[in-house]
Amino acid sequence: MLIHTLFDLLALLAAIAIYRLVPLATPGMPSEPWRAHRLYIAAGSVGATVGAYFFGSGNLWLSGVPGVARSIEGAIAGAIVGIEALKWRAGLRGSTGLRLVAPLAAAIAVGRIGCFFAGLDDMTYGTPTTLPWGVDFGDGIPRHPVQLYESLSMVAFLTVFAALVSRGGEGVRRTGFYLFVGVYAAQRFAWEFLKPYGTVIGPFNVFHLLSLALIAYAAIFAHQELRRPCPVTQLSPS
Repeated sequence: MLIHTLFDLLALLAAIAIYRLVPLATPGMPSEPWRAHRLYIAAGSVGATVGAYFFGSGNLWLSGVPGVARSIEGAIAGAIVGIEALKWRAGLRGSTGLRLVAPLAAAIAVGRIGCFFAGLDDMTYGTPTTLPWGVDFGDGIPRHPVQLYESLSMVAFLTVFAALVSRGGEGVRRTGFYLFVGVYAAQRFAWEFLKPYGTVIGPFNVFHLLSLALIAYAAIFAHQELRRPCPVTQLSPS
């Protein structure tokens, strides 16, 4: 697991670097998301931690595997619940997550490479395949490298997202976070069919259902955001 820890650290460093180098801000919101409310970081951190362990460990239990695990998708969902609940309570309207999009996508892209190198112990490997790029993680069975599928999906998203933002589209800036959530959840939904996890309803595992919930969240909140009049960008004091 040492190499996994190394890539987790690289993912964190990549996210921090991009966060500092690309100061995107949603129109009408502070350039620093945490300035939206004094409890913003706490709500996001607690939500992410609870979501990561709840869905990660729950998926292991449903798959008949004892232990404790974390989930990237669970962390994203938990953070969203925590922050949206805080915003609702404080009467804040509008997306605050645009600046987090590129760092999150980069962190997932790098972190999933660590999952790939961690092999069978990481419990993120795919189902057996006869495709030429199947990978033997040590048990003699070529499997889908779903970790790399997700990593490449995030690289592709980040490339397209950067191009869209560079064009200066107001709609993209206002709904950029929801776009990220929707794309991440959609590709995750697809790759879950290639994982040997226990199912909950029909062929769907817990992450299929979570992905559908995140897609619905992204679509509903993006629609609401675009229906609102465009707010005036709040400039930070110099």
